[in-house]
Amino acid sequence: MNKYLEQLIALSKLDKEIDDFAPRIAKVEKMLKLSLDKERELKLQVETFAADIADAKLKKGKNEAHLAELSAKLKDISKKSALVKTAKEIKALQLEEEISKEQCDFANDEINRLDKIIGLKQTNITTLEEKIAEASSESESIKTSIDSQIQAIEEERKGVYQAKEELLSDMSQKILTFYEKIRKWAGNSTVVPVKKQACYGCFMRINDKTYAGVMKQDDIVTCPHCGRILYKEIEEAKA
Repeated sequence: MNKYLEQLIALSKLDKEIDDFAPRIAKVEKMLKLSLDKERELKLQVETFAADIADAKLKKGKNEAHLAELSAKLKDISKKSALVKTAKEIKALQLEEEISKEQCDFANDEINRLDKIIGLKQTNITTLEEKIAEASSESESIKTSIDSQIQAIEEERKGVYQAKEELLSDMSQKILTFYEKIRKWAGNSTVVPVKKQACYGCFMRINDKTYAGVMKQDDIVTCPHCGRILYKEIEEAKA
């Protein structure tokens, strides 16, 4: 095989490995992100329930204050009842007393309703806090595992970069410039195999003359359709 072609194939494979590291790391980090998102969502629910409890307590306080006012009012009505003399005054006080008692009943009902809400929300918060503790523990476990995986990937990436540097130091600058020019638009399909007399970059069938050149591997041959660098697939070579 042509030395330069051999170098280009090796460089293409190394570049593909390097480009594959980022998605691999992203995939590993996604596990932690999902766990942290779950924990964050649970905390937001706790904040929502806590806000609901604060609102219910505020309303309960207002109702309790109103109930105290109504109690004082009923006592005042009771005192006035002993002093009034006319039927009209008695009737007016009775009506006022009935309204105040109805308001007291409503306030008491509202206080009971708010107490139930506060109790329910507090129970929900307790349940969520347990889930948050579990999610936090899970996140820590995943983080430890991820740190180990990323470290292994980084070590692997370091080895690939080193191999690339060694390869580049032995390559012709002219050949390297030619490769980089194609790689700008072809990416990791800069150097592709030929299978069944077709370029595996654009998947177009190549002519017999170009195919013969690829099979010989004496020179660097490019696809007449897309311009990618071609090399023979092992199966093709055996055939």
